[in-house]
Amino acid sequence: MIRTSVLHQNHLLVPQEDPPQTTLQPSFKSGEKECYLSFLKKCRNMEEFKQTHAHILKLGLFLDPFCASNLLSTCALSDWGSMDYARSMFDEMPEPGSFQFNTLIRGHLKDTNMEEALLTYIEMVERGVKPDNFTYPSLLKACARLPALAEGIQAHGHVFKLGFHDDIFVQNSLVSMYGKCGEIGLSCAVFEQMNERNVASWSGIIAAHSSLGMWNDCLRLLGDMNRETNWKAEESILVSVLSACAHLGVLDLGRSVHGFLLRNMTGLNVIVETSLLEMYMKCGNVEKGMHIFQNMAKKKKNKMSYSVMISGLAMHGYGRESLRVFTEMIQQGLEPDDVVYVGVLTACSHAGLVREGLQCFDRMKLEQRIEPSIQHYGCMVDLLGRAGKINEALELVKAMPMEPNDVVWRSLLSASNTHGDLETGEVAGRRLFELNSHKSSDYVVLSNMYARAGRWTDMARTRTEMHSKGLNQQPGFCSVEVKRKMHRFVSQDAGHPQNKSIYEMMHQMEWQLKFEGYALEIDEEEKKQRLKGHSQKIAIAFAIINTSEGCPIRIVRNLRMCNDCHTYTKLISMIFDREITVRDRNRFHHFKDGVCSCRDYW
Repeated sequence: MIRTSVLHQNHLLVPQEDPPQTTLQPSFKSGEKECYLSFLKKCRNMEEFKQTHAHILKLGLFLDPFCASNLLSTCALSDWGSMDYARSMFDEMPEPGSFQFNTLIRGHLKDTNMEEALLTYIEMVERGVKPDNFTYPSLLKACARLPALAEGIQAHGHVFKLGFHDDIFVQNSLVSMYGKCGEIGLSCAVFEQMNERNVASWSGIIAAHSSLGMWNDCLRLLGDMNRETNWKAEESILVSVLSACAHLGVLDLGRSVHGFLLRNMTGLNVIVETSLLEMYMKCGNVEKGMHIFQNMAKKKKNKMSYSVMISGLAMHGYGRESLRVFTEMIQQGLEPDDVVYVGVLTACSHAGLVREGLQCFDRMKLEQRIEPSIQHYGCMVDLLGRAGKINEALELVKAMPMEPNDVVWRSLLSASNTHGDLETGEVAGRRLFELNSHKSSDYVVLSNMYARAGRWTDMARTRTEMHSKGLNQQPGFCSVEVKRKMHRFVSQDAGHPQNKSIYEMMHQMEWQLKFEGYALEIDEEEKKQRLKGHSQKIAIAFAIINTSEGCPIRIVRNLRMCNDCHTYTKLISMIFDREITVRDRNRFHHFKDGVCSCRDYW
């Protein structure tokens, strides 16, 4: 974005006027210079460039600053160029100025050699060459990519000292640099102080929030941009917004962005198409995601596209479809990496494909020569644990070449809880507590296992330990999208303006559920009331009231769904003839006609 608006401007290819040189420069005919500059433009590789360079040296044209600068920029900035050769030419220049130093910095940036870009700037300052406003966008981009926050802050100081703090391109680069270095406060401070903003300014600040997962702020900033300016959101902004929609589950806004892209852009590139694919998959619209993926040209599909598709299908429990896409990827000649295999193993885990998961794990090690990471081992423990192979999962944990982390032990604890293996659950729980787990859910799961086994003393001890560490159960909430607006509910929620109507609908739903044999199998009245008021049930009631008959309902949860809510939602989907999609912390559940897509394997 910034590179397009600043670093590739045509006038940068012409050297800036440097202070008068002390040495006399030879005078050359303009025709000779123009002739060899035209040869430079026609060069397509280093061999042709070196031939042109040799002719220019032979005629003595390299002594002319204009010719020398054009030689340097061609060699440093062309895709086929060589920075080593460019540096050798630079070293032959008697008194290089800011243009020549800027060219070297940009060249190192092009070659992704960020350290050399910073060292070139330091050399520039040490040799007494004054940087200009074209120096800092490239320098700040190098700081962002390293990332090198301390050097970026020093560069910001130089910007103020030299009076470039009001230059819009420098300001945009500062917004982007601070955002990519994780300093969102400084990024916002620069943005707020800007007297003038362009599309690149908004793109930088939205991307800064996106990189830190501040998804609600991304959408808020998009709204601010639309209200305050007449700018049309460019591609980079929309990619950030699509990521926000994907993580928040805001499908309607994601659809609007898709429509805007189709109306305003001719041909979507692979980055945009992959962002759309991710958005639809993470918002629960598998059919649309599959449609986009299938309609992508085969030559445009890259490793990232396949990885997003495999992981997306895995989230929805479509294990065999995920394996089919994985096979297609290999057939296209794309080499799967460790990230792709995490998606594949997750797909096998969620679909209960134990044999296929073990085969993929072996293939990764033996054929692709990929050393399994702790994420891969975590997927395998989850795969075996979900399938009830608790002993095999524990043996795999013991055989891991690295120390198991909390995620691995938590998977084993969850599996032990599901399959009633208290002995293994105790082992996993103790290891979690030794790792100073700060998740109250770990203590709650183990204490509930003790309660089911009638071990009340152990249950009380576990609960006491949890409270002594100051841990409280994470409050659950659900968000439901209605009329392009997200509505959030917590358990026992009583703060919504439609509160009375919601609880009347919930009472009606409970009455109808009784005819389907639904009943809370709990004796304690207090616990019954808590279950009745779970946030998912409130969100469903609100959606039924505020959407037309037969309209799908989409819910996003921050925690794993409980068994009661799962049973409840299956029956509601049948009674009210609604498709209900729920995205919890781990995966998607699609409820329709009294059946869940997970087939109760979750």
